[in-house]
Amino acid sequence: MEVMAACHVHSTWSYDGCWALADLSCRFRRRGYRVLMMTEHDQGFTASRYDEYREACARASSSEMLVVPGIEYSDAANRVHVLVWGDVPFLGNDLPTIEVLERTVAANGVAVLAHPTRKDAWKCFEPTWASKLAGIEMWNRKYDGWAQSKTAGALLSATETLPFVGLDFHTSRQSFPLGMVLDVQTDVSESRVLECVRLRRCHPLVFGLPLNHKIVRASATALSIAEDSRRRAASIARAAKALIADKH
Repeated sequence: MEVMAACHVHSTWSYDGCWALADLSCRFRRRGYRVLMMTEHDQGFTASRYDEYREACARASSSEMLVVPGIEYSDAANRVHVLVWGDVPFLGNDLPTIEVLERTVAANGVAVLAHPTRKDAWKCFEPTWASKLAGIEMWNRKYDGWAQSKTAGALLSATETLPFVGLDFHTSRQSFPLGMVLDVQTDVSESRVLECVRLRRCHPLVFGLPLNHKIVRASATALSIAEDSRRRAASIARAAKALIADKH
C-alpha cells in the first residue's frame, strides 16, 4: 500500500511555527497526505518537553493521519541541519553533526540532511556522514523554492543516499505539491514509516509525478528560471519597501 507523506513540517512546538499539530493534521489530510513527518527545531526543547511533544503527536494522530514526531538538529554555527525521526531520546542543542548522526544510528533512528543549499551547508559535508544518513533533501520548498536544489545532486551521487523532498513548512507560504510516497506493506505506524525510509521503499513526488518522470525533467529548466525570477522580484520588492519606510 502506497501512502503520501509530507516531510519536514514545523508546528507551534517550534519557536517559529504558526500551526498547531491538530490543525496541521486536518490541513494535510484534506490535501491527500496520510503521514506527517514533523521536524521541530531543537531550540527550546529538553528531554521532558520532547516526551510531552511525542504525546501531543500521538493525540493529533487519527485513523486517517499519522503524525510522526521528529527534531531538526542544528550545529553550533546554525549552518548544518539534520532531521531525525525514531525512538531517539532528545539529544541536546548545538551538537556537532557527527555526534547527532552517531547517536541517531545507535538508537536505530533515521537521519536526513536538510537543505544543503542553505548557508552553503553542502560545503561542510564530511564523507564520514554518508553511511549514517538515510537521505539528503534534494528539494526544500522554503530554501530551494520552485526548483530542485542546485547543490544536493552532487552529494546524492557521491553518497548514494535516498533523495528526499521536504516542505520545511512553517506557514502557508511553504505549501507546494511535494511529498514522499511510502510503500507501507502493513499498518501505517511510526515504525513502518521509518522502515520504508531505511529500506528505501519510498520515492519523492512533485506535482503528482516521480522526479524522474519525463514531464518533470523537461520542466526543470523552466522551474529554475521561474524561481530565479521570483527571487529577483522579491528582492526588488523588499528594497522598495525599505526605501519607502526610510522616507517616512
